[in-house]
Amino acid sequence: MQTLLDLSVGESLEQPEWLTVTQEMINQFADATGDHQWIHLDTARCETQSPFKTTIAHGFLTASLMPKAFAEVIAPSDRIASMINYGIDTLRFLEPVKSNDAVKYQFKLVEISEKPQGKLFKVEASCLLKSSGKPALVGGFLMLAVLKP
Repeated sequence: MQTLLDLSVGESLEQPEWLTVTQEMINQFADATGDHQWIHLDTARCETQSPFKTTIAHGFLTASLMPKAFAEVIAPSDRIASMINYGIDTLRFLEPVKSNDAVKYQFKLVEISEKPQGKLFKVEASCLLKSSGKPALVGGFLMLAVLKP
């Protein structure tokens, strides 16, 4: 497995295993964020009133699973002091992640630039749904690798 510093622009990586997004994960995210909208939590109501017929994960829950996925495809580097989330250039939620569906993330390094604190990596990411193969999320994300002196 390569470290982030070993990657070249244009290289792609894919999370090795599918991750099931459970109702318990959705409930915990709702509690952490205060977003208790029924479409995420009320299974019975969703069966009759939701176009999806089941609860769905919060879009930002899907986005927040990305660091775990990225850590599964990148080896640690003894040259990096810390990794800092530098921001999101774009983020789109294209398909709902239904409760108990599984997701897998794909990443493509699109740009590396120098910053006074280290190297800034721009990564295109997508989150695929196991049930359909369609992307649930796509976006451009920035990570700053603060290098050791």
